[in-house]
Amino acid sequence: MIKDARDDLTQDAYLGGKVKLWQPRKGYRAGIDAVLLAAAVPASTGQSVLDLGCGAGAAMLCLGARVPGLTLTGVERDAAYASLAARNGPALEVVEADINDLPLSIRERQFDHLMANPPYFDRAASRPSADSAREAAHGAQTPLADWVRIAGKRLKPNGCATFIHRAERLPDLLRAMPKDLGSIAVLPLAARHGRAADRVILRAFKNRRGQFRLLAPLVMHEGAAHLDDAVDDYTPMVRSVLRDAAALEF
Repeated sequence: MIKDARDDLTQDAYLGGKVKLWQPRKGYRAGIDAVLLAAAVPASTGQSVLDLGCGAGAAMLCLGARVPGLTLTGVERDAAYASLAARNGPALEVVEADINDLPLSIRERQFDHLMANPPYFDRAASRPSADSAREAAHGAQTPLADWVRIAGKRLKPNGCATFIHRAERLPDLLRAMPKDLGSIAVLPLAARHGRAADRVILRAFKNRRGQFRLLAPLVMHEGAAHLDDAVDDYTPMVRSVLRDAAALEF
């Protein structure tokens, strides 16, 4: 981790150093959810991807490191994070906008893939964070249903929308699915064997009508409990995603 004293940023490594990301030293910082989201997008070289709420660009950069030759576009309403995303990925197209007020340059296009990590917490039922950046990332000011609705509009026929969210919000995600998003698959993420999933990755395809699939959980860590910060206890599959830019196939 490298600190940039001029603007109080750190440069952090993802995917075993394949991705370097400038982000604020304090406030919201990208974690493994961005890496897992990118790993779950079934993109191929030559396709286009839209990241709603891209932050500093972690998910786009991780996806681009795994799949070369993508056209990557991110939308971020926070000016500071949009600027960081452009700094982190000069080849990225970064648009500063609210997802409910997208510019014509986005509204007139459709994409092969859309990915999003919407704010996790419904502030009608939880307390806001005192940190404005963390609150913008974690506290839902835009209803989850709007994220899903906009995803459907911005996808090409047979395009794929991929979301990562808290497991407790899965019913909200499913209720929000428009009729033209189908073939839904849900991958639960559990911290350890025997524990309930705390997050889910959901994929849906535009104009497809395949059977709903609820997959076996992806277990993140070995062992019954965390014992030592110095020990990497990720399961082999998760380690390959986080360190080697492997895809999450499901």
